[in-house]
Amino acid sequence: MWFGILVIFCLGIGNFALHRAVLESGHPLIGQIPRQVGWLGRRLTLVAEFTVLLVAMLLTANGWPALAWAYGAYSALNGLAAWLILTGRV
Repeated sequence: MWFGILVIFCLGIGNFALHRAVLESGHPLIGQIPRQVGWLGRRLTLVAEFTVLLVAMLLTANGWPALAWAYGAYSALNGLAAWLILTGRV
């Protein structure tokens, strides 16, 4: 159980780093966020990322160790999306 929490925590650090890199990349997709939402909307995406991380860790700690695999798949998809955005393929 604790190993699953550690794995989720490490993946969460990577997810936050990728999320921040995408937000600061200056990509045209990020530029499409309306000005009214702007700063607050970007912060809310980080809050959503934290919420997903927290829920995954809490569920794993409370008897759902297989959720570490689900969070790993989520992290892999985040990594793929970030790679596509940061390399300009999207």
